[in-house]
Amino acid sequence: MMFQSEILAAVAVLALSPAAAFSNTPIRSTSSDVSSSTQLYSTVPKPGSVTTNLIPPSKLDSSSTANLFETRVQKTYGRYPITFTSGSGCVLTDETGKEYLDFVSGIATCALGHNNEALTSAISKQMTQLHHVSNLYYTPQQGQLANWLCSNSCADKAFFCNSGAESNEAAIKLARRHASNRGITDPVIITAEQSFHGRTLATVTATAQPKYHKGFTYGGEMVRGFKYTPYNNVEKLQALVEEINQTPEEDAKEGRKRGLAAIMLEPLQGEGGIRPGTVEFFAAARKLCDENGALLICDEVQVGMGRSGSLWGHEQLGVVPDVFTSAKALGGGVPIGAMMARGEAAEVFGPGDHASTYGGNPLACAAGLAVAEYLSKHNVLANVQARGEQLAAGLEDITSRYPSVLGETRGWGLLRGVEIKEDAGCTAAELVGDAMKEGLLLVAAGPSVVRFVPPLIVNEAEIADALGRFEKAIEKRVSGSS
Repeated sequence: MMFQSEILAAVAVLALSPAAAFSNTPIRSTSSDVSSSTQLYSTVPKPGSVTTNLIPPSKLDSSSTANLFETRVQKTYGRYPITFTSGSGCVLTDETGKEYLDFVSGIATCALGHNNEALTSAISKQMTQLHHVSNLYYTPQQGQLANWLCSNSCADKAFFCNSGAESNEAAIKLARRHASNRGITDPVIITAEQSFHGRTLATVTATAQPKYHKGFTYGGEMVRGFKYTPYNNVEKLQALVEEINQTPEEDAKEGRKRGLAAIMLEPLQGEGGIRPGTVEFFAAARKLCDENGALLICDEVQVGMGRSGSLWGHEQLGVVPDVFTSAKALGGGVPIGAMMARGEAAEVFGPGDHASTYGGNPLACAAGLAVAEYLSKHNVLANVQARGEQLAAGLEDITSRYPSVLGETRGWGLLRGVEIKEDAGCTAAELVGDAMKEGLLLVAAGPSVVRFVPPLIVNEAEIADALGRFEKAIEKRVSGSS
């Protein structure tokens, strides 16, 4: 069993963001939580032997979740010392029975909250019919979900995969193939500083934050073909495109040609501190792509599927991308990703150019269709707009009472962040820990921004409740009683 006194032990590991939870330093459980692992290790066969007598999970030790994570789960995450066992709507319940108001929603994933009846019913029904057959065959659910996505966006066609990183990886491959078709041998994709695009080798290279590159380079280099520019800086972007379009003389002699393949941007940077893009910056990116035959790619993994108050974040900026990606809320918590493209970009891939075994299987697409149906029939986007305004106003009100701790409030819809001032005496992650003691789940976005990403079905009373708990956490921090 975990205790609230352990929360601050997790804060150091989670001090930057949920991305920083990928760590080589585990959050250790207390000695009372971790028992001897002799029984677990006794089940491991000797090297070179063949496993024929299987031990069912029901016969293995399951007395301590913390012990199993300590001994059996690779330590790619630092975890808060809480074990959740159930959820309903915007509330999660831990193994002790304590309830928490969930304003993390699986990091912007559980759009319909927990145990949504429509989503649960759709998944359960699909499991009784057909859950997976591979992409060697047609399945109705994949075609229907592609149709919904394209009918409610600028896209013409969709490709399905399993996660945000995979959808961005697909977009990167598409951009390179598109550039190759134009005779470019050295295609370059521009991404923004402080961006976050995923954890695969290509997408983490696209993520323009050196701290995520450490230990994954070859000869000091990540995947070649990426250049970085400051977010929302038009002049720097224009200068970088001009530089990219000049092939070095020695390369030209070898018959090589460098050129712009794509500009890949988040409409709102999430892990970068909840920073919305500007209309001017995205208009410039669109113009540069048009002038150079390149693709404008929008990473909608976090901000898309209604979180901004419009279905897609790029709609907030009045720009039409050639390619955009989605995941997280697309399946309401069931793993699914999608890469959408329009026009010429939608015809770049042919059979064998890209694939995914699980991508778009009937089960995942049934979940996606249930989310799509719910968003469409329950006026969820209007709720996001109204509750987003309520949340923003409430955060600004709290900021006015604690100006020594809180700074700017930023974001769209139900993706909001409040800045923690440098001289506040605490980090964003420490405030997240304080809020957790008050029964409110929040998540940091970098070292100095507390992020609020509740389910899109959150109601007025729950927003007010969350604001009250957050202010109580700040009050205790300021008074020294936290």
